Amino acid sequence: MPLAIYVLGFAIFAQGTSEFMLAGLLPGMAADLGVSVPDAGLLISAYALGMLVGAPVLALATLRWPRRTSLLVFLGVFVVAHVVGAVTPGYGVLFASRLVGAAACAGFFGVAMAAAADLVPANARGRAMSIVIGGITVATVAGVPAGTFLGQSLGWRAAFWTVAALSVVAAVGVAATLPGGRPASGAPGLRAELRSMARPGLWVVYGTQALSFSSMMATFSYLGALLTDTTGLPEGWTPAVLALFGVGSVIGIGVGGRVADARPFTTLTVGMTGVIVTSAGVALLAGHAWAVVPLVFLMGAFGLATNPATSVRLYANVGEARTLAGSAATSAFNVGNTLAPWLGGLVIGAGLGYRSTAWVGAAMATAALGTVALGRLLDRRGAASPEPAPVRVPA
Repeated sequence: MPLAIYVLGFAIFAQGTSEFMLAGLLPGMAADLGVSVPDAGLLISAYALGMLVGAPVLALATLRWPRRTSLLVFLGVFVVAHVVGAVTPGYGVLFASRLVGAAACAGFFGVAMAAAADLVPANARGRAMSIVIGGITVATVAGVPAGTFLGQSLGWRAAFWTVAALSVVAAVGVAATLPGGRPASGAPGLRAELRSMARPGLWVVYGTQALSFSSMMATFSYLGALLTDTTGLPEGWTPAVLALFGVGSVIGIGVGGRVADARPFTTLTVGMTGVIVTSAGVALLAGHAWAVVPLVFLMGAFGLATNPATSVRLYANVGEARTLAGSAATSAFNVGNTLAPWLGGLVIGAGLGYRSTAWVGAAMATAALGTVALGRLLDRRGAASPEPAPVRVPA
């Protein structure tokens, strides 16, 4: 596997840490900025919005740029946004910096996925994607707790400075390891990129991406409250169980990356079935720690195992013009990231308790299985394009 693939994964780790770390920093940020905690929480929504909109817009805006140039520009904007966020005394400027930083992160993610697909043969894309996307998983396991600890020890601004520094290191790595790429004149144009989005199978994959991610996040978003309120675990055990979910996710994405290239549909089916079973188990046995703790680990493993498989299916449905399609995948994941806590909040608000969020997750995983079956049907009918020959770029 080319070194550039690991560098891209590290860059995603640095940016992913910023996306999730605010969850543990909100009280201190609210006090320092003179706003309420709910207002500080809108900074998380700002990031999700920037990711959702920024991915396709920036992918199109930089379509004719060499990919290394695009990635370095996105990282540069991301670093500046976090430096501004770290020094600003005002909430409004911080809010704007979160929007800008998230848009740059989304642009980076989309181009990085397309670049990774070009750096390896077609039969190794699932493994390459598991490394790149794995940066997000590592961020949830290590980056977010570390950022929270740093923010609590030295103030929330220190966490922003650290993310900026990590992103500078990532930029040096990208400049050193990623090839310059084909000249702008050789890149597919806007018309080709838009044509690549017209395949029905591609939109089925986007549905799978959003639903598969949501199926876990519906439970995970309220897991801390479920553990203390319903399961009855002491509050001090919550970080350990959340970390166990992350460990399961790392294992799942590693295994998924190994098998997704050869058997993407089987990987998706097994993964989503596992999420259904584990989610139902959490809902039914929420009052028993001996059951909930291992089920949380298995949920992370089954759920994240599907990520490389969705990437394999994504690139089976596009040809050479894959930048816009790859960036739109970032938007699909963020649709899931927004949808899951909203639906979970609805059932909690309806008085059904925290265990009901696991039933929401099971329902979403069932819907994801439906999209997998539809994708398999379209594939058999030839809706997916033949697998294009890989574009080999010297490492």
